[in-house]
Amino acid sequence: MSREEPGQFPFTRGIYPEMYKQRLWTMRQYAGFTTAEESNKRYRYLLNHGVSGLSVAFDLPTQIGYDSDHEMALDEVGKVGVPISTPDDMVRLFKNIPLESVSTSMTINATAAILLALYIITAEKQGVSADKLNGTIQNDILKEYIARGTYIYPPGPSLRIVTDIFDFCSNHVPNWNTISISGYHIREAGSTAAQELAFTLANGIAYVQAAIDKGLDVDTFGKRLSFFFNSHNDFLTEVAKFRAARRMWAKIMKERFGATKEKTMMCRFHTQTGGSTLTAQQIDNNVVRTTIQAMSAVLGGTQSLHTNSRDEALALPTDAAAKLALRTQQIIAHESGIANHPDPLGGSYLIEKLTDQLEAEANAIIADIEAMGGAVEAIDKGWIQNEISRSAYEYQIKIDTNEQIIVGVNKYESDEEDETELLSINQEAVEVQKKRVVDFKIKRNNDHVQNRLNDLQSAAANEENLMPAIIECVKHDCTLGEIADILRAVFGEYNSSF
Repeated sequence: MSREEPGQFPFTRGIYPEMYKQRLWTMRQYAGFTTAEESNKRYRYLLNHGVSGLSVAFDLPTQIGYDSDHEMALDEVGKVGVPISTPDDMVRLFKNIPLESVSTSMTINATAAILLALYIITAEKQGVSADKLNGTIQNDILKEYIARGTYIYPPGPSLRIVTDIFDFCSNHVPNWNTISISGYHIREAGSTAAQELAFTLANGIAYVQAAIDKGLDVDTFGKRLSFFFNSHNDFLTEVAKFRAARRMWAKIMKERFGATKEKTMMCRFHTQTGGSTLTAQQIDNNVVRTTIQAMSAVLGGTQSLHTNSRDEALALPTDAAAKLALRTQQIIAHESGIANHPDPLGGSYLIEKLTDQLEAEANAIIADIEAMGGAVEAIDKGWIQNEISRSAYEYQIKIDTNEQIIVGVNKYESDEEDETELLSINQEAVEVQKKRVVDFKIKRNNDHVQNRLNDLQSAAANEENLMPAIIECVKHDCTLGEIADILRAVFGEYNSSF
């Protein structure tokens, strides 16, 4: 049984002694729409309703390094997030949003370095220096090979970019979380709670080792590592999972990597309620699911939280649905009383038992991964992907046989159709975005662009830190797709056989 107090190593009961009594978790609502202007409207709407941090969703072309005017971007521009191709797009995205006082999280991986550079330059145009910025880039490429698929380059060069960001931010953007090591998408792909823990922390081990191998100091870059977990349906198991994650990571950093600073040992994490648990049937039921999941994240000690909207199984959320999701967090924070007590379930026989069980099961899986040579080798062999597929199949069988009840889906069904106003994509705005990119490329100084791209190619070929060259590219109006293409030419592209 955990006997330490909150704020004490190994932080099972929370990373701060007072937890939410001292400061509430950051309330985020993940959003991104057809254009930078539309996304900016949503961000300002959410800020006006009490959001304490922005969370940016990018469209698929942006995630995999194509400009909005590229033939590979056809029919995908603005579908699942905001398209960002040019420095002007980024300026429009954050217009009238004071970046010196807002924490911004960006869900971006293969092109994380480019989006970070764009954010830094946008802040400079506002008069805000890089050392004043607060936020997070996901920058977790390993889970893309495992569960999500928005990778570009092979693992070796991808890890180089990740650690280049660690190094650069340690010196120039010291308050920035340089990675959000994500179990969320692993769980969305069908893993169990223990697998989510194990695969996420195994990836974390790989990143830390890669940075140390590069000569970086664990107590310098390690204090800016963060995590991103899913909050799924099994309420008590999820609470225990968050507690186990903190304890496991603290021990890994201290015992395996020799960290000496407590902040380096702290597993700080963002949580999002389970998107895969949302149902298209009887969507009002999703409000209840999300509330339960959000409570498990808060009881488990999250530092940041996004609550999914009721309509997200059908479309991007409407303003009203997003506001209700935010109000869910605010009611938990201010009316439930949960925030008054650090780790209020600590000491419960069942919670402590579940925490111990999850830790033991996850450690056993990590040992299997280590025996294969580590996370990268386990990914290359397809072992992690196959384990997730097996768990997803077993869970679906439980639903199909009614062993696992999903209300409104395999029990308590209704023939009544939901009459819900859904958000639709503005195709005219998509065409405006494409034309803007074309016009931008015509009007800029293309000689300067080519010179900066040549410098980037040289940096990539010569093992230099890529961030300064990428920032110079952005300053001289290179686009996201052009920068990604230079790196494609040097690093190649990754093709998974799994």
